[in-house]
This record gives sequence, C-alpha cells and structure tokens, in this order.
Amino acid sequence: MELLRKLLFPFAILYGGITSLRNYLYSINILKRTSFSTPTIVVGNLSVGGTGKTPMVEYIIRLLKDKYKIATLSRGYKRKSEGFFLADEHTTMEQIGDEPFQYHHKFDNIAVAVDAKRVNGIENILKRRTDTQAIVLDDAFQHLAVKGGFNILLTTYDEPYYSDYMLPTGNLRESRRGSKRADIIIVTKCPPTLSSTEQNEIIKKLNLKLGQLSFFTYIEFSKLAYSKADSISVEDLKKEEFLMVAGIAKPQSFFDHLKGDKTICLTFPDHHHFSSTDIELILNKAKENKIITTEKDYVRLNGLIPSNKLYYLPIQTSFLNNQEEFDKTILNYVGASTRNG
Repeated sequence: MELLRKLLFPFAILYGGITSLRNYLYSINILKRTSFSTPTIVVGNLSVGGTGKTPMVEYIIRLLKDKYKIATLSRGYKRKSEGFFLADEHTTMEQIGDEPFQYHHKFDNIAVAVDAKRVNGIENILKRRTDTQAIVLDDAFQHLAVKGGFNILLTTYDEPYYSDYMLPTGNLRESRRGSKRADIIIVTKCPPTLSSTEQNEIIKKLNLKLGQLSFFTYIEFSKLAYSKADSISVEDLKKEEFLMVAGIAKPQSFFDHLKGDKTICLTFPDHHHFSSTDIELILNKAKENKIITTEKDYVRLNGLIPSNKLYYLPIQTSFLNNQEEFDKTILNYVGASTRNG
C-alpha cells in the first residue's frame, strides 16, 4: 500500500494544483464567498478523517449553549435525505447522519441541521430559527463558499499536516498552505503527558502566522460505559470478557484504552451502516458477553442489538493547558459578533 501511494505521487501533484487553483479563485473573488453577520465557527482539518472534529464540536457546543442560541450545520455524510434538513423530535439517524444525530440526541435546545451546500444551510437556519446567535460548522474548512467568521483547524499529534502529503500519496485534502486561513490550530489526540518542550517544538513546525493561536488537546475517556438503561465502570468492565466494535476513522486509541488479552475487536469502515449480516457477525462474536462501542457507532447500532448487551464509551476533548485562553477567545468572538450584529 505504501509503495502504491508513492507511485501515485504525480496524481498528488495534480490534485494539489487543482485545489490550490480553486482556493486562489476564491481568494481573488472570482468564485463567490458569502459571509454572515451571525457568528460562524468553522471546525475542520486539512486531512481525511480522524482528527477529533466531533468531540471538538461538542466542546464548543458545551461552551456556548447556556449563553447563546446556537445551531450546528454538517454535511450529514451517508444520510438518506437530500438538501437542507433541520432535525426535530421525530428525526432519525438515517435522515441526518450519525454525527449530527449524536449532537441532536445529546444536547437540548440547540438546532441541528444538515446541508451539503453550507451557504444554503446557513440561510435556511437563519430563516427557520430567527433567534439563532451562533452557528458551528462541522467539517467545513474546505467549504470556501462560506467565509467563516472564525476558523479552527485540527491536526493530530501522530499525523500532523506539516509531515503529510496530498492525496493519494498522503492524506491531505488541500495544500499545507491552507493552514494560514485558520485563526486557531489545535494539535489533537496528544499524549496527556506531552511536555511543554515537546509542545514548543511542534509549534515551531506549525509555522504559525502572526496572530494565529495554537493549543494542544487529548482525548479523555469516560470512566463509565453506558447502555440504554444501565452503566458499568471501566475498571469493572476490564475484569470481564467483552467484544469491541468500531466503525470510525482511526479507532486504535479506543481499542487500546479498553481491550484486554481476551478482548475481540471488530473494525468496520468509518460511518458504516450495519447490515443484518454485520449484526449477525457481531452477535456471534459476542456470544453472551457485552458489546462495547463508540458513541458515534452506538447511534447506528442502537435498536439493532439487544439493549442490555450494547454499551458505549463517551469521550471528550480536554486541553493540556491554556483552556481558559481558548474559551475566552471563542466567547469573545461570539460576544463581539453578536453585539455588532
């Protein structure tokens, strides 16, 4: 696979040239960009999947939801609806996709919408929810038709964009130069023990422009795994035999956190829709044991597996340091934009 990626390097150069031309046309206004007076926070990355966008969006939701009327807007990957869709009490996961459904299921009093065309999505949110005070755009860093008010770029500790290459040789969706559009760059999935010296070395490689801020985060796992009606501590869970199931990008940290010598791990593609054959395989592998999955997979498996067998382990983004500075930066942007609006 590694050799094949190297052989495809000429196509990576071509792809990089096409995306750079597109970005340039947006920068000189040949391609139209639309801005909004309502605060718009873009969360995204330069690479394909697995940088921790979902827990970061949830962090921002928690930060803002008790102070402002907020909405989230996502593409709704692999959903079965089309165009703009605003979630309500009758909405299913199939209609909006797994990540938006997770936001919808998890947080009260926020609007959750999906639309592949982000400008149209924002316009419809503001028409239907006229009291909206801020919109968080999930995975929209490459959607330059929207001129985001505040841009947050995520890159992982293990695979930072400055060491990566364009698709198909690497995992970058656009050139590393795209990082200059970000107001904040967050290095995610760091070891919790990452020293300040190591952080400073990474900051040098990020090559921040004047005014850009950088932060370091890690994934914090819950101490409890939850089913529909029950919970079990991770410490007690580790004393049992159980099956782990993940259909997310880069699930290794999830497996490493829980698995024991006798744990069986089943991996499926990111955003996988589980078929009856998949469910039969999972149940046969689990036998009488518990099935532990990610929160994102739980919204797709819930109702397909007996509720007393299916558990999920929540995660959240935590900052290694300077959390108050990050919070203050976001709150200041939303507060100032809301007052100006």
